[in-house]
Amino acid sequence: MTTASPLYVYVGTYTETLPHVVGKGKGIYRFVLDPTSGALTPAGPVTETVSPSFLALHPEGSVLYAVNEAVEVSGELTGTVSAFAIDPNDRGLTFLNRQSTHGNGPCHLTVDATGAYLLVTNHGSGSVAVYPILSDGSIGAASDVVQHVGSSVHPRAQLGPHAHSVNFDRANRFAFVCDKGIDKVVIYRLDHATGKLIPNSPPFASVRPGSAPRHLAVHPSRPYVFLINEISSTLTVFQLDEETGALDEIQTVSTLPEGYTDRNTTADLRVHPNGKFVYGSNRGHNSLAIFAIDDGTGHLTSLGHESTRGEVPRNVNFDPSGRLLLAANQNSDTVVAFAVDPDRGTLTPTGAVTNVPSPVCIHFMPHREE
Repeated sequence: MTTASPLYVYVGTYTETLPHVVGKGKGIYRFVLDPTSGALTPAGPVTETVSPSFLALHPEGSVLYAVNEAVEVSGELTGTVSAFAIDPNDRGLTFLNRQSTHGNGPCHLTVDATGAYLLVTNHGSGSVAVYPILSDGSIGAASDVVQHVGSSVHPRAQLGPHAHSVNFDRANRFAFVCDKGIDKVVIYRLDHATGKLIPNSPPFASVRPGSAPRHLAVHPSRPYVFLINEISSTLTVFQLDEETGALDEIQTVSTLPEGYTDRNTTADLRVHPNGKFVYGSNRGHNSLAIFAIDDGTGHLTSLGHESTRGEVPRNVNFDPSGRLLLAANQNSDTVVAFAVDPDRGTLTPTGAVTNVPSPVCIHFMPHREE
């Protein structure tokens, strides 16, 4: 009889003070998850690295990658991306190498489904970098860097491009890059022979001016793509043409309760593994907006809001079972656990609150059978 190993959780944090955050963390924190309560127990020392604000896992589960938002090189702040080998026993991390992101303010990264390439977005400079992943999981020299151009209507936040996230479709054919500065989801194809990003046809999908598209999630089984817009506090649903990569808007809804007028920006969104619900985080209202997804049309119906019991919720994530959701409250230094009702979509706090300084990204390490 086989038994499952403990479920490990990595949390990326801010270690530096940047214009938008007072970083108090030390690097990447490693925990073991209580599958009932969602409580996190430290599983070893912190892996120290500069502001590993977002994390991505190699498909084989052998390497963890992290952006480093601000590293001083030759007296200038620049972005880097780091690779860490994962110990198969205790899931500890050993530094492999790092590469420049050829831009500043890297804030998101993803590995393509084959494990051959790593893609990183630079928020500050509005570019996307591609790296081959070497045989030991380390990061090779960049095979491509694509610079976005343009601006939009916001007088401060959209003076130039700000690439914020990159995600692949389920078939690993298209790379979608959300660019807050130009109000577009830019669509690429990744050439696996050369490691180059090829502009798709159509090359992008536009959102309403001033929206600032930030993060994107692909439905696990239906041709729907969900986009959360930072400045407008909205969530947009697209129909995805799985052959051409085209994104056609179905609906845009507010992430805020009716009548709420205080300041708010959105951060992250997640589709539940069963495909029935989508959740978006509000910074200001400090809540998760919950929506039911119509399986046949993709339309959203609001199911209300749940407080994250903290300030400035950034990344949220489900455990592999979908029974728990963890929310990282960046400014209150907590990760809060919620029980998920898989039939109604509601969230119930479990009472588990883990203190983590300046948490940003929550990443689960899948079970290993023993």
